[in-house]
Amino acid sequence: MPKRSCPFGDAAPLQLKTRVGLRELSRGVRGEEYRREVFAPPVGASRACSSCVRTADVKEACAQCDRSVCQSCSRLCSCCNTVTCSLCSAVDYGDVGEQVLCSGCSVFEV
Repeated sequence: MPKRSCPFGDAAPLQLKTRVGLRELSRGVRGEEYRREVFAPPVGASRACSSCVRTADVKEACAQCDRSVCQSCSRLCSCCNTVTCSLCSAVDYGDVGEQVLCSGCSVFEV
């Protein structure tokens, strides 16, 4: 028995496999529900410090990048007194001594 010919002809689009990842799922029909389920941390879950990655009672967030910072890793800016993480702060070893400057204040200090 011979094969049947394709009823769509040569104009039919190719049917390729497409990869469906987290981004595509979160933009889909039930995307809002999926984002809440997957990406939202559960209520009462402890957060990890962005510097030392320990899950402790993280009560503060960096004023520059909003990452969670534990009390032992947080640094207080000498100029504006904001809490910063180690990634958003610089230590100035000047004549006066050691000063911690956030990324906003370190631009003005020369």
